[in-house]
Amino acid sequence: MQPRNMSMSGVVDLAAVKAAGEAKQKAEQARAEAARTGRAPTSGARLVFDVDEAGFQQDVLQRSTEVPVVIDFWAEWCEPCKQLGPLLERLAGEYAGKFVLAKIDVDANQMLFQQFGVQGIPAVFAVVAGQPIPLFQGAAPESQIRDVLDQLVQAAEQQFGIVGAPVDPQAAGEQPEAEAPAPAGPYDALLEAANQALDSGDLGGAVQAYKNVLSDDPGNPEAKLGLAQAELLRRVQDLDPQAVRKEAAENPADVPAQIRAADLDLVGGHVEDAFGRLVDAVKRTAGDDREAARVRLLELFEVIGADDPRVTAARAALARVLF
Repeated sequence: MQPRNMSMSGVVDLAAVKAAGEAKQKAEQARAEAARTGRAPTSGARLVFDVDEAGFQQDVLQRSTEVPVVIDFWAEWCEPCKQLGPLLERLAGEYAGKFVLAKIDVDANQMLFQQFGVQGIPAVFAVVAGQPIPLFQGAAPESQIRDVLDQLVQAAEQQFGIVGAPVDPQAAGEQPEAEAPAPAGPYDALLEAANQALDSGDLGGAVQAYKNVLSDDPGNPEAKLGLAQAELLRRVQDLDPQAVRKEAAENPADVPAQIRAADLDLVGGHVEDAFGRLVDAVKRTAGDDREAARVRLLELFEVIGADDPRVTAARAALARVLF
């Protein structure tokens, strides 16, 4: 049986969970401020940028594991492109980092033009977790474009857990205002108690404490990450690892068995094994079983953290089996 005071040392420590939560919270606050002021956050990575064939791998494919990348195929001689391009650039700023816009001049990048199977321009695609998605062709109305972008952002988050975020404005040459020390938040004491309960193995107490915070502040990133960690540990505390692994090995099509084994893999520090097991389950199944495996995979992403390269790789693998 798994001991009740299991350590998370094989997965991620509480300091990393807190740091990831704080980073996510700052990103959400920056987006809210951008929406309030009408001024988009800027960064060295930029919200709008030109892409050529040489930089496509890094600027589009790799970046799409962190944020949806919208691609605008255009040319200087294309009159509709001159209407659509500025609109997409304005929307990229307005969405404040929920997606980024890559502009590809088709005359200078014929190979990319052909690889995407573009029939005419302007043409707009997206890349999410390394997978291309056609969005629309022609100079569509702004309301229609907004609907498409909203669906893209929602799908990226729900299907793959990919949520774009603004980055350091200093990288773009702006001088950020000096930050005053942040006052203690209203949930700091509750979160500290929850973290202590989790660290000491009081999993029921930790789960309830995190839920108490989330009942009043559903978007609190540290509480969401801490809850995912505590619930994982609680799920495996009464499992017999030997029996679970035997059942999963003998019944590869049994999705609940694969999910239990993936939980044990993650707690044991075998992160790639856990992710690979669930990606395979998504690939082999359909309907409710497929959805259960996909949802559990996203929950395990939360435990590890969005910036971990193993999460990035697993998101891309999930995209390949879903599309």
